[in-house]
Amino acid sequence: MAAPKRPAIPRTVWALGIVSLFTDMGSEMVHSLLPILLVTGFGASALTIGLIEGSAEALVLVTKVFSGYLSDALGKRKPLVLLGYGLATVVKPLFPLATSIAAITTARLLDRLGKGIRGAPRDALVADVTPVEIRGAAFGLRQSMDTVGAVLGPLIAVGLLWLWHDNIRMVLWVAVVPGLIAVLLLATLVKEPADVARRTARLPISRKGLSRLGGSFWRLVALGSLIALARFSEAFLVLRASERGLALTWVPLVLVVMSIVYTLSAYPAGVLSDRVPRVWVLALGMFVLVLADVALAMAQDWQLVFVGIALWGLHMGLSQGVLASMISDRVPAEYRGTAFGMFNLASGLALLIASGGAGLLWDQISPAATFWAGAGIALAGMVACMSMQDAAAAAPVKAN
Repeated sequence: MAAPKRPAIPRTVWALGIVSLFTDMGSEMVHSLLPILLVTGFGASALTIGLIEGSAEALVLVTKVFSGYLSDALGKRKPLVLLGYGLATVVKPLFPLATSIAAITTARLLDRLGKGIRGAPRDALVADVTPVEIRGAAFGLRQSMDTVGAVLGPLIAVGLLWLWHDNIRMVLWVAVVPGLIAVLLLATLVKEPADVARRTARLPISRKGLSRLGGSFWRLVALGSLIALARFSEAFLVLRASERGLALTWVPLVLVVMSIVYTLSAYPAGVLSDRVPRVWVLALGMFVLVLADVALAMAQDWQLVFVGIALWGLHMGLSQGVLASMISDRVPAEYRGTAFGMFNLASGLALLIASGGAGLLWDQISPAATFWAGAGIALAGMVACMSMQDAAAAAPVKAN
């Protein structure tokens, strides 16, 4: 007897993937060069960079709480998604115009605010339109397309740096263009399902209200926070490659290598997580992160650094889409935006602590100490994954 045909990934997911591709193309052109601009142009320390990046990413995740909740309350996801992508595009010119660390910090925070506004509603929209049996594949596909942009952006940056003799600010101006394309595509291609647009849900932001998300969800929040503590900002990968002798022109290749591996692994990891317990895939991802940190800690030249960077990308592919699928598995559809927001609030606070701590270890002890600490926390995260019961087959809590 033939196996039942699996549903196709919805067009909305493909459209969101294309939008993510162009947005990340521009964002990673900026992200791949900012640490070097801060160090060489303004004399910033590793601790300063860690605090900037940690604060920026924490802002993303904190903002998702409010945008996710608002998308549930309105019963509409697309307006907030459009606002978030639009804000990130509008602030891109602030990077090449910046004349101080404070100006770059402001631009970085505003850029990440846009990401925070769009993140939870976008993830909830993916879950809204995708059948449960291919949910892992859908999140993996969107993540993979997002990461294609993260490959192309730094590659373009490398070419432009070579063409313009390491003129970082000129490259930052070019980074504005992909964002404009992304906003146009989002406005015209992404459609919100009518049934989602009619449904509204306001979960009380109180202990009693949030308890409706269920104990399984909150255990996942605790696990996600531990994983965030282990995975500090990728800015430290850029700094490690530069510190180990990689020339400025080739520095953007750090994120290229990471993103290529991320792209190639995210969709297969999502498909695998639809067939085996998702926590198994997540535990594997944490083991890979341990290996990445060990390689980065032991690296004496930039070649071994790139081995660690590739392993870091594999960890991302094995974990990020899988975590999003696990959130969707554990909560009712009406509260998905709020759930994604709360998960990311906790992870954002952990990421802020992790990036600040990574910078402190870098400055006060050694760069290697930063990665040895990451390896220890990642190992604890792997053990925590192995002890968690998977909820992919369980019915989520009913909304009242």
